[in-house]
Amino acid sequence: MSLLQVDVREKAFGDTVVLQDIHLGLGDGEAAVLLGPSGCGKSTLLRI
Repeated sequence: MSLLQVDVREKAFGDTVVLQDIHLGLGDGEAAVLLGPSGCGKSTLLRI
């Protein structure tokens, strides 16, 4: 069972899709790190 569950089907700005099919589950005591280049959607994912 996940303590935190994130499911994003799609996030778009106008006609530009910036996130698609994101699935993340974290259990008790687990951690995750978001790594990527500038402009890849890290902050957008955290704001959803």
